[in-house]
Amino acid sequence: MNLNLYGHNGRWLMVDCGVTFENPENDAHVASHAEIQMADPQFIADRYQQLDGLVITHAHEDHIGAVAYLWPRLKCPVYTTAFTAEILRRKLSEAGLAEVVPVIVVDPSESQQIGVFNVSWLRLTHSIPEPFALLISTSVGKVFHTADWKLDKSPVVGAAFDAADFKALAAAQINAMVCDSTNANMPGWSISESALYEGLLKHVQHATGRVIVTCFGSNIARLKTLARIADETGRHLGLMGRSLRNNYSAAKVSGFWENAGSLVDSSHLGFLPRQTVMLIATGSQGEPRTALNRLSHHSFRDMQLEAGDTVIFSSKVIPGNEQAIAELIERLKAMQVDVIDEHNSALPIHASGHPATEELKMMYQWVQPDCAIPVHGEMHHLRANAGIAKSVGIRQQLVGQNGDIFYISPAIGIRRHAVPVGRLGMQRNGKLKKLY
Repeated sequence: MNLNLYGHNGRWLMVDCGVTFENPENDAHVASHAEIQMADPQFIADRYQQLDGLVITHAHEDHIGAVAYLWPRLKCPVYTTAFTAEILRRKLSEAGLAEVVPVIVVDPSESQQIGVFNVSWLRLTHSIPEPFALLISTSVGKVFHTADWKLDKSPVVGAAFDAADFKALAAAQINAMVCDSTNANMPGWSISESALYEGLLKHVQHATGRVIVTCFGSNIARLKTLARIADETGRHLGLMGRSLRNNYSAAKVSGFWENAGSLVDSSHLGFLPRQTVMLIATGSQGEPRTALNRLSHHSFRDMQLEAGDTVIFSSKVIPGNEQAIAELIERLKAMQVDVIDEHNSALPIHASGHPATEELKMMYQWVQPDCAIPVHGEMHHLRANAGIAKSVGIRQQLVGQNGDIFYISPAIGIRRHAVPVGRLGMQRNGKLKKLY
């Protein structure tokens, strides 16, 4: 989950406000578990009158998911781009806040003055439409905040990045680059989303029964690739799972589903000939109430998996979910369902949305910041990112933890444990509770 604060002259700007989900292994120290968890914003909530705005970089849950829960404590305008705003409005509507929260849809080609902060949007590529990095400028310094990104020259959805945008930052004298570290330990380059078509097509062509593909529901590019494959192989395509349907609907409204074909209501798929069916289902991480998990328990009324059907995991295993996924796969195999994942597929069927080492090197060389501040990852990811920055000549690297304050102008440094931090959890009664 992400919640970042930038401060200048007594004013604050928040970037992203996301959630995470309960992980029994990692959260063993938490006294009261809650499935949905988020950062405790008490520090800025106590200063909400000094908060000039909240900028959302993209629509992934770990960047947007806590807005509806925490906005009543923040009471500030929210700035984001069109697709992300569409997802956010749906969340706010469910919380009864659609007419309360001021959501400002920005034109990413123009900068916004948000209090004392001037914010510019720079297009990147990721596993969701409209991912943007931010250039945050004040009278005393500039920060380049990458958010989640990769360098995909052939994205399936949206425009590609323009290297010139980032090379131009070198002349702007960036004080600090706050950078995604998720795949800093991965050598080479990330795989392009467009490179998955061949592998996914091959597996669907070889399947004799139904095909069920599970992937992250927000990956509209993956959905479009699968829609293309369904059309080319003569299969009816349906979506099963709330997040998939919600993201698909937002993509249609925002213009990201043009010429991608129509869908069949998932309740009808169980009555069609098996060899003509392709279903995209939520549940790639073995989550209890998701569509694939329910299919593995025979708990869907309209469709049952049968021997000879195929399930394709077009996803990676998020650390902490290994056991749940292994148990899910065992249930599927016990049903004599063929299971395909990245381990037994000769061709790639999943692409990460985060930069590997060569992409990190290239971005640092383009931007040439005075200082690298790795974020978004475990400590070993942050240290690996810092090492990459150092290897290409970035003079300073600051590796910190939650609650640290990073100073970038006029001097660079860290004040450790300067801000109290913790975690809130959403209880079944709909109320937030402090977990630690």
